[in-house]
Order: sequence, then structure tokens, then C-alpha cells
Amino acid sequence: MTEQPQIQTEEPRDSAGNPMLALSNAMTKLYKELFGRGPTKVRAAYAGPDTVVVTLENTMTQAERNMVRLGDQQRLRDVRLFFQHSSEEHLKRPVEEILGRRVRAFISGIDADKDVAVEVYVLESDPAG
Repeated sequence: MTEQPQIQTEEPRDSAGNPMLALSNAMTKLYKELFGRGPTKVRAAYAGPDTVVVTLENTMTQAERNMVRLGDQQRLRDVRLFFQHSSEEHLKRPVEEILGRRVRAFISGIDADKDVAVEVYVLESDPAG
């Protein structure tokens, strides 16, 4: 039996009242559902009043790691970008539900050599100010 990786967050594991931790947990679950494997380290944070960045580490499947080993990082980035685009609504939903704001723009990327992915969400302006 394969040991499950520990999810590392820099905050308490109880996400009640902590939207960034709730978002980190939701993205971990979603990555596992979409990619077949969840990240081992996730961090969600505001990068300004209308931008959220989610950093996910160790997300690649064994097949993706083999692509990197064979020097096919660009193909991996292309496949991931295609997949992210096809899953955009699924990837935006937890942000909108947890933060109560619509996503205006979504940008996704991966550093294939370091196995670090980022999801950037630009939110519509908060009417509450």
C-alpha cells in the first residue's frame, strides 16, 4: 500500500473562518480528482485586493515525471495548459464559492523542472470595498 503524502500548510488545519486555508484544501481535493494525484504542499494567498495565487507543489503524475526525465518539459507544459483550459470552470468554482466573488480571469502555469504549479485568479472588484 502506498503511503499518502502529508499536505503541508503553513496555517492551522482547521479551515473554519480561514478562506485561504479552505481554498488550499479545496484545491488539493480538486487536483486529486482532476489529475489523479493531489499536491503535497499548497498555499493560497491574496496578492492584492483582487488577485489570489494558489501555489501547489509535487502535483505531477509518474507519466509527467517521466516526460521531464526525457527532457520533454515543453510538451508537459502544453498538455497541462490544455488540460487547465478544459477544466477552467472546475478550477474557478471553489474560488468563487469560498470567497463569494466571481473570477474575472484565470491563469495557470507549471515549472516542470521543480514540480511547482500556480493558479492565479483575478477577481471582479469587491463591491463592499
